[in-house]
Amino acid sequence: MTRIDHALTLAAALSWLLLAGPAAAETLEMPDKRPLVSESTPESPLPGRGMSMEAVRAEFGEPQERLPAVGGYSAIRPPITRWVYEDFTVHFENRSVIHAVRHHPVKSDP
Repeated sequence: MTRIDHALTLAAALSWLLLAGPAAAETLEMPDKRPLVSESTPESPLPGRGMSMEAVRAEFGEPQERLPAVGGYSAIRPPITRWVYEDFTVHFENRSVIHAVRHHPVKSDP
């Protein structure tokens, strides 16, 4: 490319930027906390995030089923273990709770 070609390319790019005008954006406000189906209630508590396996076992008893860990083959993929109880399933990363999910009732077909 010649010097004139570079100058024309630069002039075209600057013209496009000037014609594009300033950018505008909106701010989307989100509530601090959204209600989740799996939230713990006083009538039916769930294990809290960060609880140890020992604390979950002490408070909720032995699970009906312990699923084998998946992952764990590198530092960025720690082992994830699931314990299944009658009304909920607990997900652990290493030995700490990361999530507890309440089981939904199965709807029967009419």
